[in-house]
Amino acid sequence: MTVLGTRALNRATLARQLLLDRADLPVLDAVAHLCGLQAQEPQEPFTGLWSRLRAFDPARLSDLLRKRAVVRMHLMRRTVHLVTAADALAWRSRHDAMLRQRVVGVYRDQFGGLDLDALAAAGRDLLADGEPRTLAEVAAALADRWPRPGRRPLGELVVAALVPVVQIPPRGLWREKAGVRNVLLSSWLGREPDPPAPDGTDPVGAHLVRRYLAAFGPAASADLRAWCGLAGLPAAVAAVRDELVSFRDERGRELLDLPDAPRPDPDTPAPVRFLPAFDNALLGYHDRGRIVDDAHRGLSVAGARVLLLDGRVAATWTVEEGAVAVAPLRRLSPAERAAAAEEGAALAAFLSDGESDRVRVPAEPA
Repeated sequence: MTVLGTRALNRATLARQLLLDRADLPVLDAVAHLCGLQAQEPQEPFTGLWSRLRAFDPARLSDLLRKRAVVRMHLMRRTVHLVTAADALAWRSRHDAMLRQRVVGVYRDQFGGLDLDALAAAGRDLLADGEPRTLAEVAAALADRWPRPGRRPLGELVVAALVPVVQIPPRGLWREKAGVRNVLLSSWLGREPDPPAPDGTDPVGAHLVRRYLAAFGPAASADLRAWCGLAGLPAAVAAVRDELVSFRDERGRELLDLPDAPRPDPDTPAPVRFLPAFDNALLGYHDRGRIVDDAHRGLSVAGARVLLLDGRVAATWTVEEGAVAVAPLRRLSPAERAAAAEEGAALAAFLSDGESDRVRVPAEPA
């Protein structure tokens, strides 16, 4: 079985994630290809798409949110993702058990003996009027009947797990600051999410395997599980295995992939890329060694924005007084500093609507 080294996996990841070359894709197609973008920080997907698409116009993504072609909702890993409406409807039911388990796992002591199905029904009835509600408002309306968990756990259980809801605009629009208001997914998109397959098969799971590999492969089953949070996918992997090709990584793990997916030459040059907080190019794997050193693995979980040099995390970045400020994690060569400064100036102009192109790139870690 062919062994793929770290650099080969890195270049494959960059190609699948649209980070090796900016793509000429419509915004909706890019969101679909990437299987959504993690979006608990509402402005971060705009930077993620700017780094991936040529001539990205942030107004286009805002327009897709207003027109309900993309939605914000709890999905993979129980985190807020920006996904297409089609994927929201197709995938939400498949994630239901995981969402419940993860919220209950956080608040296990508060939820002992709670009838989750009754609470879910009450939550759906409450939201059926189409009135947007905050988590606190949902909890307040249900707290008299279920006082024991406390309002925060109660509200989180309903809106992040038990009831399929979306976070509606202006939350998530370009340059808008707005709190989270929730409505039923079915009310917002005009129909209920697709139900689980009645015959015990898992077509959605098989679909997720294919889609994941198209955007993240080659990858191990553990990487797939780390991306979506779903534990029950071995049968789905087995169902599509005949469609796939297999490799090994340098640790001996089996990696699965779509046969015709891009696997560029490991020596393919990789451009400078600025990634937003919680980008799935890092979080979409159990083994993130293809893109970040073990010493810095926790940066993505902590919400740090990162800079890729030669395809790997080499710095973090922030915006300070209108300037993109880079904080190296290692010594940067003059050529790396120049390339980072050029891309950083373009990013500063994007984030400031052309009012600033200032960037600071020191050579050494602070």
